[in-house]
Amino acid sequence: MGSEIAKTEFSEEDFRQFHQNLRKETRILMEWFSSNLFDDHQEMCGMELEAWLVDRHCDPTARNEEFLQRVNTPLVVPELSKYNFELNIAPHRLDSHLPEFLKNELHKLWNLCAVNARDMGCNTLMIGILPTLQDRMLTLRNISSLQRYHALNREILRSRSRDPLRIHIEGTRDSLEVVHRDVMAEAATTSLQIHFQVPVSKAAAVYNIAHVLSAPMVALTANSPFLFGRELWDETRIPLFEQALKTPAFVDLSGRAVSRVTFGRDYVRNSLMEVFLENLDGFPTLLPVTFDEDFSLLNHLRLHNGTIWRWNRPLIGFGEDGRPHVRIEHRVPPAGPSIPDIVANILFFYGAILHLQPEVPQAAISFEQARTNFYTAARVGLDAMLTWSSGNPVPVDTLLLQELIPGAMQALGGLGIDSHDLQYYLGDMLTRRVATRRNGAWWQKNFIRRHGPDFRAMTQAYLENQQRNIPVHEWRI
Repeated sequence: MGSEIAKTEFSEEDFRQFHQNLRKETRILMEWFSSNLFDDHQEMCGMELEAWLVDRHCDPTARNEEFLQRVNTPLVVPELSKYNFELNIAPHRLDSHLPEFLKNELHKLWNLCAVNARDMGCNTLMIGILPTLQDRMLTLRNISSLQRYHALNREILRSRSRDPLRIHIEGTRDSLEVVHRDVMAEAATTSLQIHFQVPVSKAAAVYNIAHVLSAPMVALTANSPFLFGRELWDETRIPLFEQALKTPAFVDLSGRAVSRVTFGRDYVRNSLMEVFLENLDGFPTLLPVTFDEDFSLLNHLRLHNGTIWRWNRPLIGFGEDGRPHVRIEHRVPPAGPSIPDIVANILFFYGAILHLQPEVPQAAISFEQARTNFYTAARVGLDAMLTWSSGNPVPVDTLLLQELIPGAMQALGGLGIDSHDLQYYLGDMLTRRVATRRNGAWWQKNFIRRHGPDFRAMTQAYLENQQRNIPVHEWRI
């Protein structure tokens, strides 16, 4: 959800001044794209992982302030609710050391969190939606104390003329309809966000491919089948997040309403600048915090971009030398189920992007097809049929097993990544996950079908499996 802000009450003059500053910074960014001022060195990788604090009954516990004080590292930060926190891993080059780096850094940071949580009588848990969560728990009493979150809640409701947020999800077995007068339903969704810093010359292609890849990615990683005791989509986090922060934005040329949480409007044609121009003119300001620093820091542009939650979001950052860079934030995967699964998911994303780059899949798969594929895969996971480059429907498991996983392995092997790592994470782990259809969503649904709707017992078994540090396709039910 981003950095803290210093102001929470805004006037009309604040909105006017912010938009003026935003326009200035957008012009600066246009000049950078035109003059190629970006850092074009080797690709860099990064990630964020959102997680839960749960008590000994596996219910969420609203104690992240005490927890964060104990952990005491800038790499672990608060999220929207007091139930949640976020881990950040330092950037690393896309090279032969990446698998070992991801595994070691995740284990080190997760163990730090787990030890401090246990000292509080709690546990840490990574999952897309916590199965024991109840709607009554998502109130402003449990919003994190950062001013940014309180301001965001108020401004989203203001943009809706205080119209309540209505969440309606038609699932494969059940349906759900709830009404929230705040944004706290968003706190139910916890994700893995994969960052990919690329040369600006490749950024448009990577951004477009990330959209094409979103459907297979969400099918492969689905881990959120339940919300408030209802079996909905395999990745219920997708419709929930979209509806929990739904605000009016603009209508595209096809007549489709584009909201702030969105798959997007179209591929980019030439550069990521097109997305930032869309931000400027298509999305009203939510948090008009003005900054006194140099406009070349792009503080207003980056804050505004941070309040538009595309499933694939372009970001502007700055290196230690002050040079700007562009990266793609892939927000599709849920958190969990285990650290080995997360490392495998991240490696697959990078490898599949590299594999698809020469093929230019967006030339054969329209944006509308990519969008339809995405929501189909989010709904039914590894049972999805996707429209791929041939124009014909193909089962997503066949696509993964016959093209994308082998292609990702070959692409990563070309970077010098050890063949044993590739075989372990992709050739064995992901291949078996897909072949058996045992992703996190499958495990959760089958536990409930075998044991009945005991979500506390299911969450306890999930936690015990996660703590064994083995991939989900090997979990006991």
